[in-house]
Amino acid sequence: MTRTPAQVSKTKAALADNVEGYETVNFKDAGNRSRDHYKSSMAKSRFRARQLLLPLVRWETPRLAWIQQHTRSKFLDDYFALTANLGTHTFFVIMLPMPFWLGYAHIGRGLVYVLAAGVLISGMMKDFFCLPRPLSPPLHRITMSGSAALEYGFPSTHTTNAVSAALMILYIARENLDFMSPFSLMLLRILMWVYMGSIVLGRIYCGMHGFLDVIAGAILGALIFYLRWTFADVIDQFITRPGPLAPCVITPIILILVRIHPEPVDPCPCFEDGVAFAGVVLGVDMALWHGWGTPFMTAAPYPGNIPYSYAESGIVKSFARVAFGIVAIFVWRAVMKKTLHAVLPPLFRLIEKIGLSMPREFFLKASEYHKVPSSIPDSTLVGAREIPSLIHNITRMRSDSVGPQSPADMYETIAYREERQRRKSLEIQADNAHTAETDDGMDELDEDELFLQIPKPRVQYDVEVITKLIVYAGIGWIAVEGCSWAFYHLGF
Repeated sequence: MTRTPAQVSKTKAALADNVEGYETVNFKDAGNRSRDHYKSSMAKSRFRARQLLLPLVRWETPRLAWIQQHTRSKFLDDYFALTANLGTHTFFVIMLPMPFWLGYAHIGRGLVYVLAAGVLISGMMKDFFCLPRPLSPPLHRITMSGSAALEYGFPSTHTTNAVSAALMILYIARENLDFMSPFSLMLLRILMWVYMGSIVLGRIYCGMHGFLDVIAGAILGALIFYLRWTFADVIDQFITRPGPLAPCVITPIILILVRIHPEPVDPCPCFEDGVAFAGVVLGVDMALWHGWGTPFMTAAPYPGNIPYSYAESGIVKSFARVAFGIVAIFVWRAVMKKTLHAVLPPLFRLIEKIGLSMPREFFLKASEYHKVPSSIPDSTLVGAREIPSLIHNITRMRSDSVGPQSPADMYETIAYREERQRRKSLEIQADNAHTAETDDGMDELDEDELFLQIPKPRVQYDVEVITKLIVYAGIGWIAVEGCSWAFYHLGF
């Protein structure tokens, strides 16, 4: 029997009070066969769209397995697993502030916009279609990231980010030919094509995505770059115009984008990553709107540029800029995350009482838990506590796993098996009906055993959404206006 929403909330609440509220919750409904899992949870239009694309994903699996089987080597395993880190959210969040700090705000803003759009739109598409990754087995999943496989497969966010970022850098380089030698430009082009190729081909080689995922991701990345390239001047002029119009328009748009993100059928971190990057865009835009034209943030050669000259600063001050900015971001994140997790739950409970709360499916309401744990990890940016484990993950190179790694994987494994059984049953006549029933009973037992083998998603708390939005908006503001003010007054 399928559990009611009240029973699900009760289960979540019970687990939320267990082990400081940080452990897991089982979202598998007893008796809910995989063939009905998505049909019963999705609107008809979403389910029809999913069913239209699903055969392509399943058609790809044996072909992807053949490619992987005939191309694998230890060098390629290590290379593609390592280069995949260059397309992660953590890498971009750490690296994006540096162009701002080193006098290239136009590069930083361009990358912020295309990457944020890529994470937001690809995340919305993933949670709308709920399409699985290529099946494992037969594919091996080669990765250094434990969270990547928890997302749906279509489209590939890694590919979207890689294509849009590389095209943005190549475009900016072409627009600044006076500052680059022909050799430097050629070297940059080669580097960007190698970067894109490593990410795109690596997603297929590592068994993380199929052809459909990376093709859609590449098209999306190119489209996002084109829109930024076309409307860059219009956006910058709007943000820097005098008056309160810019924040009054941008802030509601960001909040609406967060609110309309589709509900996934299974636990998926796409929404959290989208919220984080939406916050970064809000913070960067507000910093540009408020700070440009001041002594510590000029309008030349581009709006919102932080003055910098390596000839004047030298290696010591340049390093001090970067070190100061990174420390400021990590301190802000640590302090505000803890503060908001303590302050927001009572406020959310009050909002619930007047009927204004809008909880998402896999987030526990404030009225159903006592406090937020102090050790909740961040799927987008590692904190100081997670740095040792991050270094360990890099030094141990990559993992090679076979088998379902998420609820979405598990449902696809069972659905694929059921589909094969249904086809087989059509070939078997009525005199084999008893055998078919016996096999189905074994499958039900196997299904429960298989679900026990995958990591259960942790309980999530409603305050995490607004916390992430505020924290990452602060990161965007600190990286631009906050650091520019500090550099000016500290003599950096």
